[in-house]
Parts: sequence; C-alpha cells; structure tokens
Amino acid sequence: MHIAIPRERLVTGLHAVQNIVSSRSTLPILANVSIKSGGENQLRFVATDLEATISYDLKAEIKEPGATTLPAKKLFEIVRSLETPEVELKIDEKNVCSISAGASFFKIHGLSANDFPPFPQFQEDNPIELQQGNLFNALKHTSYAISNEQSRYILNGVYLHLNNQQLTVVATDGRRLALDEMDVELSEDFEGKLIMPPRAVAELNRLLEPEGSLKVELKYSDKQAAFYLYDKDENPVISLITKLIEGKYPNYRQVIPEKNEEKVTIGREDFLQSLRRAEIMTSDKVNSVNLSLLENSIRLQANVPEVGEFKDSIAVNYTGEQINIAFNPQYMMEPLKSLNDDEVKLEITDDLSPGLLRGVTSRFLYVIMPLRYN
Repeated sequence: MHIAIPRERLVTGLHAVQNIVSSRSTLPILANVSIKSGGENQLRFVATDLEATISYDLKAEIKEPGATTLPAKKLFEIVRSLETPEVELKIDEKNVCSISAGASFFKIHGLSANDFPPFPQFQEDNPIELQQGNLFNALKHTSYAISNEQSRYILNGVYLHLNNQQLTVVATDGRRLALDEMDVELSEDFEGKLIMPPRAVAELNRLLEPEGSLKVELKYSDKQAAFYLYDKDENPVISLITKLIEGKYPNYRQVIPEKNEEKVTIGREDFLQSLRRAEIMTSDKVNSVNLSLLENSIRLQANVPEVGEFKDSIAVNYTGEQINIAFNPQYMMEPLKSLNDDEVKLEITDDLSPGLLRGVTSRFLYVIMPLRYN
C-alpha cells in the first residue's frame, strides 16, 4: 500500500477517529486505526472500542491500493509533529509503515487489516434527517444530566424520542431532568425510541458542527444506532455507529410540573454569575443555595457556619407571592452554562415542589428537585 496525502487532511482524519480508540483493551488490534483505500482516490479510517465505531472518509493519492491497521495514537502524534505540507505512507506486506515527510522519516509496526473488527452495516433504507447544529445543541443542553449510578443503568444515557414530527432529547439522574426538542420530518404515525450511551454522546458532540445547517442522518435498530455526518458538499464524511442501552426509559413527561404558580424572567448570565459566587460559600456537607422570589428581585443566599455567608440580589420584574426555595447550585448552573439564551424563565410553586427552568428563545426545559431550605 502506498499513499500520498496533505498533512492537514491526514491530521483531520486521524483526529476524528482516534478518540474512540481503546487504550485498555486486551485486544491489541483495538489500539489501531484501520486504513483502507477505496475507489477514486478514497481513503477510509476506522476506529472502534467494540461499543462504538467511527469512520472518516477522505481524499488521498492512492499510488498503490491496500489495507492495514496502525497504532492510532502514535500515528497521530507523528503526523501532528510534521511540518511539511505533504506526507507519504508506504506499508509493506508485513504491515510495517514507512512515513516520509521532507527530511523526516518514521517507521512503525502495524497489524493485519484481516484481524480488525468488521464495519457494522444497517439495512434501514429510510434514514431520519436532522441538522447538525440542532442535534449538537440538544445534546449539549441535556447530556450533563445523565446518571452515573450503575444501579439505574437505564438512566446512564441520553434518551431520543421521535414522535409527532419532532425529536425530544432527554437526560435525567432522578434529581434533575433536562429536555430539548427540534422539528423533524416524520410520517404521521411514526414513533421511535432509543437510549444513547454517554461515550457516543460525547463523540457526537465532538464531531458535529455546532452552527449552520449541515445534514446528519440517523438510522437505528433495536440494539444499534448510526449517525452519518455530511459536509458542505452533501458528502457523507463521518459515520458513528454505537450500541444502544437496552430497556424502557421512564415516562419523563410525568415529572414535568404542569402548573407553576410563580414565574419570573431573569438574565441568564446574571443568574449564572450570582450562583457561581454563592457556590464559593458552600461545602461538601452543605451544598445548597437559598433562593427567594421577592418584589422585583431575586435574593440568593448561602450560609455555612464553618465556611461563612453570602448574599446577593438580582433585579427582575416580579410582583407575585414571596417564595423561598433551595437548590444544589451546581445543578442550577449546568443548564445555564449550556444555553445561549440571553434570558431564562424560572417557574416555582413552593419550597417543596420541583422548580422549572425554561429557555426564552429555545425549546429547552429543566426540572430540578429542591433541597431543604435553611
């Protein structure tokens, strides 16, 4: 196998796949990236940890076709260190790769492509089309709320619910719930449900374009899902195939308060910065911030005897009943950090009922359980 390729293109391709490479696997082949030539000067990189598989297609000058696997991290380090615009790779029949770039020369040992796990295939012919920016934001707005308790494995992922011409994305750990929605073209009676593991969610958010309207296609079965990311020329460039978390996700609609008595609109950044200051005066034992809705203001307080005291006030347009409630400050800050909205709506009924946070310009909502008010 003999290929010539621009260095920047090679760096981009290896960067796209190398994060999924398994560094602790007992199978040495899983530490490698599969490199295979195709038609019309096409090259495909593939990496897998057996739970998720990523492929990246790119153009290269194929002087001699072939296939091999090479140590992904080491190859990436080598290529990134080079300074020449062009790189040549020659792989012999023993899977030894010679890398030439100007005066620099490397030789690394690979493994046979015959031993690399086969690329998963999907039979589904009707993919669901989404916009990369919308999916990126929905995952960003929700994935921090994934549970990490192994006893509740069904909550250890992000839930995707396709129904009523929309995709609803949900994550919860039982103490808070994050939800976002986007419009999708679906047949009238179509409904689909899948739970994506956090590793796949993290990789998707690394690979998706956060802005613009580039296309991503979704295909899924009972146990696997595939995401195909397209470039600006409408070419499928990246494929991410992941195993799904199996089981029935709880009815997330049941925990969303239907009616909250008091509502207030507040500047997102002002609220976030005040919570950051309040968190400084909490401790591992007392990790709560008291919030009071007062006439035309929100008061935040943190009072921990062994640490100290904090008070702050944010001006808002509010004339309702006074309500005092307490929250975990980190749980309240995480959605605020993920949003782009200039303002958010805070809805509260009393000190014992869940609070609700909504985006003003987005379809995001967040349910948070209160703590004991001090």
